[in-house]
Amino acid sequence: MPNWKPTVIAIAGASASGKTLFAKTIYRELIDELGEEGIVIINEDAYYRDQSHLALAERENTNYDHPNAFEHELLSQHITALCNNEAVEVPQYCYKTHTRTDETTAISPKRIILVEGILLLNNPDLRDRFDIKIYMDTPLDICLLRRISRDVNERGRSVDSVTKQYLSTVRPMFYQFVEPSKQWADLVITRGGKNRIALDVVKANIHQILQKHLKE
Repeated sequence: MPNWKPTVIAIAGASASGKTLFAKTIYRELIDELGEEGIVIINEDAYYRDQSHLALAERENTNYDHPNAFEHELLSQHITALCNNEAVEVPQYCYKTHTRTDETTAISPKRIILVEGILLLNNPDLRDRFDIKIYMDTPLDICLLRRISRDVNERGRSVDSVTKQYLSTVRPMFYQFVEPSKQWADLVITRGGKNRIALDVVKANIHQILQKHLKE
């Protein structure tokens, strides 16, 4: 058993608000110091519920921005397992087929676990699993432009389908579930994933926690 307990950090906020960039920047800037065994990123999207029993047309109509779209109970179980020094098998999700693949990603316990996703702070059980809770507060018009660019270039979607989904589910669910969860954040970050001061503040907190663990 290691003599440390993993520190779990949630990075929440609207779709395309800069969560992934922020998490990857923290990861990249700490990986040399902590090594690959010291830090990992877990994406909430991996926990979209399996829809292999549905036809593709039905999957395309799923509201992916509603809490029910996620298997949060499994994510919570995995975080608990990692904190108990147990490895987990994280699902792999395919954006083109709108369901999980047959493969999983093995993740072992790490000193720092970054979890990023839109609804992490909405779920009370998940909130209890996080040591630090971050909310990326980015204007929705900026998020929409980023989402169109990302989904068209990286996920093979059309501008029309992205815009339609935004108007029908993304925007309404943001106001109903995502934005209200900001009240649970320890740190609210503006200006997206490139906010240098915010990055340094989070890194300083991580270093402080790691130093505390060393003394213990």
